[in-house]
Amino acid sequence: MSTSNNPYILSKLLANNKDWVAAVTKLDPDYFSRLVDQQAPEYLWIGCSDSRVPANQITGLAPGEVFVHRNIANVVVHTDLNALSVIQFAVDLIKVKHIIVVGHYGCSGVRAAQKKARIGLADNWIRHVQDVQDKHGKYLGSIIQDSERFDHLCELNVIEQVMNVCQTSSVQDAWLNNQDLTVHAWIYDLKDGGVRDLGVSIKNAAELESRYQTIVSKNYS
Repeated sequence: MSTSNNPYILSKLLANNKDWVAAVTKLDPDYFSRLVDQQAPEYLWIGCSDSRVPANQITGLAPGEVFVHRNIANVVVHTDLNALSVIQFAVDLIKVKHIIVVGHYGCSGVRAAQKKARIGLADNWIRHVQDVQDKHGKYLGSIIQDSERFDHLCELNVIEQVMNVCQTSSVQDAWLNNQDLTVHAWIYDLKDGGVRDLGVSIKNAAELESRYQTIVSKNYS
């Protein structure tokens, strides 16, 4: 490969890449040749774009073991062709067995929704999180401490996005065809790196509403 004459080249990152390749192949000479044919993950991770929440590192999975979609505040809406296409590709072609919606405490997108902060174009996207806040407004309004209210909105946002994932045509069709597919709700804590399961794992359409109502009534009412 010829030397680039790009005056704006990201030299540090490219050098880091070379060091990473050297370190990986020293430990495992067949790493990249094996990786070429390894796109058969069992998991689709739908998470936040926040750079502090990397899917592979958090779960201890290698490249090729998790399919990833990320956006601000880990939102899934039925008009977002990007997210819907990722879900359809993962379910129909890759045949993932688990879709994990992963939020995180301290999410700036959720905080902006909570505070109704004006950001710009992203306001239209964050409005979906405000809808979650409005839906659970009575419960959230009963929480005196702001930090606790913020944490619970982060959790509720994940749960509502799980419901949205479960209601997509791709997931509904998979369940109708008895495909092995479970949708989970997780939240990640930046303070200690721990992941918490929010108790919402849906394996078929029949248990969708009852499971949702059980968790919300138990923990958020």
